Amino acid sequence: MGQTTVREPAGQDDAGTRTGPPAEAPGGAASRGLPARLGNGLRRPRRRVALLSALVAACTVLAQWINNTPPLYFDPYYVWLGARDWPDVPLDRWPFNEVPHQVTRLGLVLPARLAQELLGDGQAAYFTVAALGGCLFFVGCYLAVRSLFGDVAGVAAALLLIVHPFFTMTNPYGVEVTWSAGVVLPDMPGAGLFAFGMAALVAASRRTGRAQTRLLVAAGVCFGASFLVREFLAFLFLAIPIYLALLRIPWRRNVTVGLPMVAILAANLTHNTVVWGDPLAGLMSAATHGGESRDHVTRWLALQSFVRAMDDWHPMGMIFVAALVLTLAGWAVTRDRRLAFVLVWFFTLAVPLTLLAGVLDPHDISLRAWLLRYWFAVLPALLAGAAGSAVLLARRIPDGFAARFRLRTVVAPALAVVLAGTYAVSAVRAVPYLPRDTAWNELRNHLAAHDRDMPVLWADRRLAQTLTFYTRSMWGDTLWHGRIRDFEHSSTKLPEESYGQPMLFTRWRGQESQILAGWRPSQEGGWRLMWQSSDGLLEIWGPA
Repeated sequence: MGQTTVREPAGQDDAGTRTGPPAEAPGGAASRGLPARLGNGLRRPRRRVALLSALVAACTVLAQWINNTPPLYFDPYYVWLGARDWPDVPLDRWPFNEVPHQVTRLGLVLPARLAQELLGDGQAAYFTVAALGGCLFFVGCYLAVRSLFGDVAGVAAALLLIVHPFFTMTNPYGVEVTWSAGVVLPDMPGAGLFAFGMAALVAASRRTGRAQTRLLVAAGVCFGASFLVREFLAFLFLAIPIYLALLRIPWRRNVTVGLPMVAILAANLTHNTVVWGDPLAGLMSAATHGGESRDHVTRWLALQSFVRAMDDWHPMGMIFVAALVLTLAGWAVTRDRRLAFVLVWFFTLAVPLTLLAGVLDPHDISLRAWLLRYWFAVLPALLAGAAGSAVLLARRIPDGFAARFRLRTVVAPALAVVLAGTYAVSAVRAVPYLPRDTAWNELRNHLAAHDRDMPVLWADRRLAQTLTFYTRSMWGDTLWHGRIRDFEHSSTKLPEESYGQPMLFTRWRGQESQILAGWRPSQEGGWRLMWQSSDGLLEIWGPA
């Protein structure tokens, strides 16, 4: 447990650091260290890792720009309000008294406030924060997977996620699977920061001395920062000693990882004391978030949370279930420590998520684990395990049999190309017509043109919160000086004071309930259509 990784001059890992030779028989020298990659040890300079990381980040921003999800309501909107008001966030007044857990996540609120200071509090700043969260997640996935199984596996895993319906079908004005890419929420940046930390741990296992110390400190900083974004990622910290043991990093190095985490926690507690008067404000808001679920929950359903999260929202989510099965099979056959590493990563989060989703008490749900974005932090582990298992199991095929049927030179590459092409085509076809924010930009122009003759506009609360971004320019400058009035989206009757005043309306295409339980304005009901977007998504109705 206390030995450092054996390093031989014969090979180098993907970052150019020397590593041991390919795995030997159990008990050999190479078995004491984590192999750097599958295949021979070729020099890949750090510059290549930086360039590939930049490529993944560019693909992330491009995908977000193509989707261009409008700023969404409720949780992302409350984060944005909290960032605007920080440090004077009134936790005793609506909406912050109902959602304190959204505004006590400093790892999300403070970057949002910085973006608002630099770019204004409009759509440009919102897009920037959402893009940063996406880059952290997808680049973190690439780095974590490539640290275990090389650049090809890392880039393939990141690109697979970027085009997956989980990360493209995010717009409730079109067809919604989840709120993820393009949205200011904690799930993607938190998972990304944790993946950065895991990549640093793996890289540290191949170094000694100061180089290893620097990487372990970096891992601790990433882990601590991930907690500031998404609190329940702290469950993954419980296995840090196991991660280090599997990586053959000396036990005393747990202190090196833990010190920056403790420092970040201390800074967080100090901030909470100064700003909110309670050092445990963030932890308490997270701990008290939950209770009786509006969804039907039984212990059996809660036990199936992972499979439900992957399958209920979109059929292509089952590839992650298949990845878990393949990883388990690969580890059972090969006993490779890299596969053990990713399995510990997965189950360290899966067990508490499942228990708190209703297995312990179906009437007190702390975490709705059937929501797939709760599982983002383990998707890199599953993809790494699947890629590694596929290659490791293929290596078990006898050389004579493989050569006879050209399995490694012809069949395997051809099969990989076919599977990748089939997946890409299926992923793109799964994305329906994307409304982007075309209708909202047209509404922005319409409101600017009618600044004087439309003093008020009614909307249900969901539309009203998104609308606040489109009464201003991209940079936050006010274009329409009228007043937004809203009503609860669960209401079944229009407020009497709204009669005779214009109302913003949409027919929800996502999983949201319809406005006023399915009611819509019509000429027969005494309304007239005042404006409509070119795609028919948004309408303004007024009295006839």
